[in-house]
Amino acid sequence: MELAFIPSPSRGVLYLGPIPLRGYAFCIIIGVFVAVWLGNKRWIARGGRAGTVADIAVWAVPFGLVGGRLYHVITDYELYFSEGRDWVDAFKIWEGGLGIWGAIALGALGAWIGCRRRGIPMPAYADAVAPGIALAQAIGRWGNWFNQELYGKPTDLPWALEITSSADGRVPGTYHPTFLYESLWCIGVAVLVIWADRRFRLGHGRAFALYVAAYCAGRGWIEYMRVDDAHHILGLRLNVWTAIFVFLLAVAYLVVSAKKSPGREAVVEPGAEASGGEADGGEKADEADGADKDDEAKDGAGSAKKT
Repeated sequence: MELAFIPSPSRGVLYLGPIPLRGYAFCIIIGVFVAVWLGNKRWIARGGRAGTVADIAVWAVPFGLVGGRLYHVITDYELYFSEGRDWVDAFKIWEGGLGIWGAIALGALGAWIGCRRRGIPMPAYADAVAPGIALAQAIGRWGNWFNQELYGKPTDLPWALEITSSADGRVPGTYHPTFLYESLWCIGVAVLVIWADRRFRLGHGRAFALYVAAYCAGRGWIEYMRVDDAHHILGLRLNVWTAIFVFLLAVAYLVVSAKKSPGREAVVEPGAEASGGEADGGEKADEADGADKDDEAKDGAGSAKKT
């Protein structure tokens, strides 16, 4: 008999009158707000304007949600298009099912569109938001807890996750809480990126590449623990192969970028420096005007003596 375990919620949705309040959706929304908040602070510290991160997120977030859902539906198509399934469920994103690989890919496309419209270098923006994305993932993973999904192998460890639902083939029992493992790993990734960025002044997309590589390293072993149905290639889950492939790409980018573009971008947002100068106050301008007037007075005095 287990002495301790993590209980699962009896249900993942509450109703405010006729309005459903879903725990999964709340986790995604809170994660987005945290990512934008932290990204904005980092962007301002890099010399950008306040609000720019949120403006570009208006493009990135919808693209990311669509990309995440597409990846999930494509890689788990049998959940929606096999016999006895209703294809309309593929659009019910609130019931869970987002693939991070698709979310990052299409989210990056949306961010690129937003950056291009603002004349901002995409790599600099990616560096600013990288740790915030990791924290958003850490928060979003708790949506799986609300839905009692994506858990690991059976275990009787004190931190085992209790599954009570028997829907969709679930077997009630205690399992490894892979959602918690990934949540904690993502927090560690965010801390790593912030530390490395301060220590090595990462630029030109290298902070984002570090986030990708570190996340993939953790996703590989966490994915290996999961017991939900998945496509396998050469004995490994599809997402494990994806993590390995993306990890190698991220590491390659880190190495090549460090050689081709060392250092950090001097300017991340055109015109932000001018605004910052105005924000410093009019005292410097007044001092400069006063200095110019003094110089003019001296020149005039010198001319009078020569005459």
